[in-house]
Amino acid sequence: MRTTSTLKLVLDGRAACRQGPEGVSARQRRRLSTMVAFARAHSPYYRELYGGVPEVPEDLTALPVTDKPKLMARFNDWVTDPDVTLGGVRAFIEDPGRIGDRFLGKYLVSTTSGTTGHRGIFLLDDRAAAVVTALSLRAASRALTPARMAKLLISGRRSAHVIATGGHLAAYAVTIRRHKARRLQARGSRVFSVHSPLPELVDQLNQFRPALLHGYATMVALLAGERLAGRLRIDPDVVSLVAEGISDGDHQRIRSAFDAHVLNTYACNESLALGYGCPQGWLHIHSDWLILEPVDADYRPTPPGRQSHTVLLTSLCRWAQPILRYDLGDSVLQRPDRCPCGDPLPAFKVRGRAADLLSFPRPGGEPVSIVPMAFETVLERTPGMDLFQIEQTSPTTLRVRIRPTAGVDPDRVWSTAYGEITGLLTAHGVGHVTVERATEPPRQTSGGKFRVVIPRRHDP
Repeated sequence: MRTTSTLKLVLDGRAACRQGPEGVSARQRRRLSTMVAFARAHSPYYRELYGGVPEVPEDLTALPVTDKPKLMARFNDWVTDPDVTLGGVRAFIEDPGRIGDRFLGKYLVSTTSGTTGHRGIFLLDDRAAAVVTALSLRAASRALTPARMAKLLISGRRSAHVIATGGHLAAYAVTIRRHKARRLQARGSRVFSVHSPLPELVDQLNQFRPALLHGYATMVALLAGERLAGRLRIDPDVVSLVAEGISDGDHQRIRSAFDAHVLNTYACNESLALGYGCPQGWLHIHSDWLILEPVDADYRPTPPGRQSHTVLLTSLCRWAQPILRYDLGDSVLQRPDRCPCGDPLPAFKVRGRAADLLSFPRPGGEPVSIVPMAFETVLERTPGMDLFQIEQTSPTTLRVRIRPTAGVDPDRVWSTAYGEITGLLTAHGVGHVTVERATEPPRQTSGGKFRVVIPRRHDP
């Protein structure tokens, strides 16, 4: 596995787009063949999984489907580096002081629970990181005009990253890594925690006055409300939304509140750069380095123009942990024709990652809204937690379903989880909310997925 410079990757990406869909498809086919061969040769899991698959499959659908629980259950066989073990990685991530450090001197480590509630551990090597950087630069070039870039440079690149903190979560780990490495893009940037009570976060941002505001879409939507109310007094030139989906109304609200250029990006731990938004409201997928397959509940192809049940991700740059036909859990719609914006990359809309806010009444004051990510991250870092689910069953009640890791004391896991949740609620001024321990395990949807956070349903 050779290392490729970011500059070469950027130039190749530009060439692919100039050549149009044919140039993109040619790179995709070549890289897919290379990745399948690499997975067979270096991952015992894939060697076994592909035992009945032709050496050079004619169709991607000949490859079996994988998902996070399956891969994590075979972690030591999944990874392609024999020096990497699940026990070693777990010991590494238990130390908060190692966030942003390289595991074994080679890999940036990130963790996630995602839409399934199952904890995932992902490794990013230098070559994959170079691809992510190149794809991120492509996205930025589509959104940032020379004038906007000049404004960011004049401002000293003051960027605010409103993200989940306190664990090896991807956005936080990448940001901390940049700071530890003293990289240019880290200068002038500052991390703000989504766990902070909203008034406190607003005060911090008012003092910092960023030129670029970057964060989870639901959190930025909350900040847009504060901006419209006059409490948040910042004027970023660019607002970057990451990871989650939001409604068209919330997107317009963000644009109106900040009077800034709004950049949508599509990302996940499995692929830190999936796509970027365009003026037509579509997400363009980096299909020279990844493949998205919209499918129904039985993993049969969903044609363009129809909403899928889920989508299968194939990454063409994850060498440490091959991601091939991986059930990502997002419901997507692929545009059947060329996007009017002129971008040659395929266009999608993502409907399955919209995160609903949890809202709680506060005696003598306005209701308090908390983003689901805040709850997910405090439980994500709970030792011994295998699967979890939080459901708001009344305005002031949360019911928590947990499944501890085998061999771990459930009462100890619950005690830690209870303390984390009540501490978060108290910090936001809603410590009166009741947190119940459920006797039943986390529930699946009719499609077999686990929703990590389930907001209260409002009767019509």
